[in-house]
Amino acid sequence: MYVKLTKSFRFEAAHWLPTFPPAHKCRRLHGHSFQVDVVVAGPVPADRGYLVDYNEIAAVIDPIKDQLDHRLLNDLEGLSNPTAENLAKWIYDKLKPGLPLLTKVRVRETCTTEAVYAGPP
Repeated sequence: MYVKLTKSFRFEAAHWLPTFPPAHKCRRLHGHSFQVDVVVAGPVPADRGYLVDYNEIAAVIDPIKDQLDHRLLNDLEGLSNPTAENLAKWIYDKLKPGLPLLTKVRVRETCTTEAVYAGPP
């Protein structure tokens, strides 16, 4: 059996987008209540009956969440242009070493906008 599991987390953070036109609202400092979905996938070992313990996923996510929560994202190394797209890739790259079965990261800035990064093509 092949499955996909999703573990979600939320964080609050501010950012501004330096590549947007000067008059654009996203060029100004503003904040979001971000939601991130972390998706792992693979075959379920028959002897265990589960792919990965959700607590194991959370243990890898928590240090990354701590780096993001209540921060100015532009100040974080590698996020000088913290678009949703760049943030999704940044989180993916941070999580992948500890979650080898990671297949994608979805970042929602608002309830109607999201970016998904699924690793290199």
